[in-house]
Amino acid sequence: MKFMMVAIIVLVLALFIAVATTILLNLIFKKKLNIYVNLMLTLFLFVGVLCISFFTYFNNSSKANDEAKGYLESTADVEVKETDFGYFFDGDGTSNALIFYPGARVEIEAYAPILFMLAERGVDTFIVEMPFNFPLLGIDGGNKVIDNYEYDNYYLCGHSLGGTMAADYTSKSEIVSGIILLASYPTVKLPDRVKALSIYGSNDKILTMKQYEKNKKNFLGDFQEVIIDGGNHSQFGSYGLQKGDGEATISAQEQQEKVVDEIFYFI
Repeated sequence: MKFMMVAIIVLVLALFIAVATTILLNLIFKKKLNIYVNLMLTLFLFVGVLCISFFTYFNNSSKANDEAKGYLESTADVEVKETDFGYFFDGDGTSNALIFYPGARVEIEAYAPILFMLAERGVDTFIVEMPFNFPLLGIDGGNKVIDNYEYDNYYLCGHSLGGTMAADYTSKSEIVSGIILLASYPTVKLPDRVKALSIYGSNDKILTMKQYEKNKKNFLGDFQEVIIDGGNHSQFGSYGLQKGDGEATISAQEQQEKVVDEIFYFI
């Protein structure tokens, strides 16, 4: 909903700037330009403003901190591989794979701690990089794993908007066994054969609880809900405090370890 509001505001502002600039140019030339010239000029300016706004917005992503980047180093238990679509955290497990969709405008490396710790426990994990770090543009990213790696069970997991897009993918898949939503909710009905786990922090001020409660009806199968006391929205990743979020009363490491525990028990 917040993104939609931003998009509408940007569209209105872009149109206003384009029209105002066209009028100004008419005044500068001291005569009214041909109607077709005005239309083409306005359209050109409108598209130009949109493009500038688009690249400014999406290039301003939250960066992974140094602690998160430390989890990109391979160990004796987990081999971290950079793929053409993101990262593969390859542990000892061979049966279960978890495919992760990052939150909007967050570097994928910020989620390395959770994925690395799961791989240590025997759940191979993959994170899919989204075009412009925006999950809405990469809903089918799960195919990049499912079409190329062999596992008995595939689980999708996503944070915030990434979770909503992971749910959209799951709703159309006949292969996904379960879904884990971190501070997120499905906007489409999930198959009743798909088990679901929802985790959010008690101090989360980004997740819209009214929408969350409204969309809980879309969990048709086995559904579990976990609230992390003292956790917030930002600490599912390691990228600092997101604007508008509540202050956590537990550390990011503690929140992430609790998330890993819950996901491991769920799978």
